[in-house]
Amino acid sequence: MKKIFIAGLLLVFALPGAFAQKANKVVVDPVLHRKVLVGNCTRNGLEHGIFSQWFNKEYKDYHPDKTAIHAIEKKVKNTSVTIVFGSWCGDSKMQVGRFYKIMDEAGFDSSQIKAIAVLRSLKAGEVDISGLHIRRIPTFIIYYKGKEAGRIVESPRVSLEADLVSIIKKVK
Repeated sequence: MKKIFIAGLLLVFALPGAFAQKANKVVVDPVLHRKVLVGNCTRNGLEHGIFSQWFNKEYKDYHPDKTAIHAIEKKVKNTSVTIVFGSWCGDSKMQVGRFYKIMDEAGFDSSQIKAIAVLRSLKAGEVDISGLHIRRIPTFIIYYKGKEAGRIVESPRVSLEADLVSIIKKVK
């Protein structure tokens, strides 16, 4: 009986982790034949390791417009973001670090940002992103009170922060 109880405890505590998708997974892209991130990513995974050089450079060197930052600050409580990007993509390398800098300066809770890396095929490994309708990357999907408020796709029209202000001004 004691062995069955211990085996049951092991199943309860070990199985959930066995099925969880590992964050910051690095694979060799079958199209590009080089290492890329795929699936769920954490900020730590972007700031450290083989992909940190481009992330940290853009984060450090970018200086967001302060007026736009103040407008974004007013809506951060009810906002969440999903970023779909490619660690191999030039536009993603330029925009993702900058986006995090903007959100940090606006006082945004970074736990409300979900980052998903895709392969060249725009597939995210074990993460199903088919419902997000991604055509180009990076795609920043802005949610306000749980509903999609708008997107910034590939490159901003004006700047990331100005485009964010345009999106959040539309929501009530």
